[in-house]
Amino acid sequence: MKDLLVECVPNFSEGRDGSKVDALAAAIASVPGSSILHRTSDSDHNRSVITFAGRSEAVIESALRAAHVARELIDLNHHTGAHPRLGALDVLPFVPLGATSLESCIEFAHRAGKRIWDELGIPVYFYEVAALRPERQKLENVRRGEFEGLRAEALTDTAKAPDLGGPALHPTAGAVIVGARKFLIAYNINLRTPDLGVAKAIAKQIRASSGGLPAVKALGLALPSRGIVQVSMNLTDFEQTPIHVVFLEVVRLAAEYGVEVEESELIGLMPRKALEIAAAGLLKLSDFDSSRVVENRLESL
Repeated sequence: MKDLLVECVPNFSEGRDGSKVDALAAAIASVPGSSILHRTSDSDHNRSVITFAGRSEAVIESALRAAHVARELIDLNHHTGAHPRLGALDVLPFVPLGATSLESCIEFAHRAGKRIWDELGIPVYFYEVAALRPERQKLENVRRGEFEGLRAEALTDTAKAPDLGGPALHPTAGAVIVGARKFLIAYNINLRTPDLGVAKAIAKQIRASSGGLPAVKALGLALPSRGIVQVSMNLTDFEQTPIHVVFLEVVRLAAEYGVEVEESELIGLMPRKALEIAAAGLLKLSDFDSSRVVENRLESL
């Protein structure tokens, strides 16, 4: 297959030990042609996200090296955190860049997943458009039960068994959930209250699966180190539901509970267009399009 440009956004179940996160980043960067674009860690989630990009062959190799380091350094038997997780390297999505097609990223995901099982002995589930079963398209369906629940259920329930390997999960690294998807925005809004019930209630009201905002996934999580709670979200189509619409709706719902928004935070990166849409929406700019941004106009010329 032609060596195409692709982004990869692995999520690791480690956000407290900086030396381990450094080792994961070093493994990714050790492959010529892979460039780290961004990294972020959260101690309450106990989770890190490293965004990198490059030509597909280099990116797949970086993903394998990172999976190997994660297997060696992260033991889920001793892992706790607010964010759901199934694996040491928990989620491994491939995202098309430039002229790369989503279909190509499906191929990259399947190749990476096969190597993870064949070379590292870590079982693999496929999700989103790379899913081999329709019920596994949604990440939350695959991860339900997490490491502690699925390591038992996968042994006796074929519906819970990995797509590659197993049925037993790796005793310390769990399983890797590998997929291909369009660009999503990982976006959190922190609420100035310790009441987890408020965050969970708002998350339920705004997520698409509960009849809320289209293309929005949401969870209510506690952030004990900060004494506040969080509405943690994935915006799977920022053009259908722009980020400012989500923010304003959470502000409105929080006010109904007598709670203020502390701040919002971006995990990883977002497309320029998402910010343009948000700015135009908040400012109520009429007849706005991307060509009205001077940098875009200069690039087009």
